[in-house]
Amino acid sequence: MKGNLKRIIAGTAAAAIVLTLSACGTARSGPVQTELSDAPVTIRMTWWGGDARHERTQQVIDLFEKAHPNITVEPEFSDWNGYWEKLATSTAGKNSPDVMQMDQLYLASYASRGTLVDLSKYDVGTTGMEDSVLGMGRWDGGQYAIPISTTTMAFFVNNDLLDQVGVPLPDDTDSWTWDEYDAWTKQVTEAAPQGAFGGAILQNEFALQLYVRQHGGNLFEGNKVTADPKVVEGFFQQALDQSKNGVAAPASVWSENASLALDQNPFSVGKLASMPSPSTMISAYSASTGADIRLVPMPNDADGTEKYDYFKPGMYWTASSQSKHPAEAAALIDFFLNDPEAVKILGTERGIPASATTIDAIRDELTPAELKAVEYAESRVPFLGNAPEIVPNGASDIESVMVRYLQEVLFERQSPADAATALLAELQKSIDAAN
Repeated sequence: MKGNLKRIIAGTAAAAIVLTLSACGTARSGPVQTELSDAPVTIRMTWWGGDARHERTQQVIDLFEKAHPNITVEPEFSDWNGYWEKLATSTAGKNSPDVMQMDQLYLASYASRGTLVDLSKYDVGTTGMEDSVLGMGRWDGGQYAIPISTTTMAFFVNNDLLDQVGVPLPDDTDSWTWDEYDAWTKQVTEAAPQGAFGGAILQNEFALQLYVRQHGGNLFEGNKVTADPKVVEGFFQQALDQSKNGVAAPASVWSENASLALDQNPFSVGKLASMPSPSTMISAYSASTGADIRLVPMPNDADGTEKYDYFKPGMYWTASSQSKHPAEAAALIDFFLNDPEAVKILGTERGIPASATTIDAIRDELTPAELKAVEYAESRVPFLGNAPEIVPNGASDIESVMVRYLQEVLFERQSPADAATALLAELQKSIDAAN
């Protein structure tokens, strides 16, 4: 996930490149090729990630090629920072890979330019996938992406650190409010060694979406920014208050920590008792901390009847409309999602599988950390509402824009009210310019 300023800024540069591709719509004309060819076929597949992902993905590619001897799959991969620039460049040059790993921030940008295949026209199995999850791969009525995995927002709690400072986690975290969270984290900060803090502020698109939904709204509806400015003002005000009253690190420390790698950030090195994070990151943080981590719900000031939560796709598989072999591309996507051996090899490396059927197939092989993430997600089902629409075309850089205004607020160069108004206006202007 995109957890620091360097990655967010890199994503902004990639988004800028994507937004220049208005002339690269290359949807294929003529009849749709849905049958697999018997002739030799070569397709390319691209993804971002680390070594573990590359190794597992290659193992599944090998299985696919064994099952389809006439199809050769050429792998391409990079880290997150370079991925989007490479993909935008290849797409503009009409040479994009046949199968592409996609993120929710960029899906609408690519789909709106005709550069993706509507996968509903192909035999890609989605059994066991909730429609609200599958819906987050749709754009303008077409199924342009199939969710690979889902994640939920949780607050990670380092139980070992709490034992050290002698401040236990409250018993009622299933229904705790923001005031209760602030009171508890302030206690932890006061009991902890110098430089350690009880909590952390919300600072990404997923968290903002949830905060707005807790107050009965949605961040976007179609190509309109629909969040209430007063609610977004509250989001910024909460961050400012938490950074000033000891709940979270002050602005200067927050700014320094934002660009640290995962294994060096405050939670990983035992200087942070709790923080918001996608639940599927628990494996990485369990490895980096060596601590007993508990997942608890995000605090909520609503009366408990508002179903604000949702399963967010961790990433998607998409197929390029520039592909000469869309049926083979779709078959590869289906294999990754549904082949029994493939799903066991992939496990939860890309997150909790989007299909409940797949989760059941690998449950016995999950690590203790992975099982915590699955069980936490299952506990959130009663609180799920309708999933929000995907980030619209033109707003792919929402996270970098958010961080920029958050910096202004935390360093008190701009009021929460002015930052909220400016953020929403800037997002709408970008969306209008792109559509």
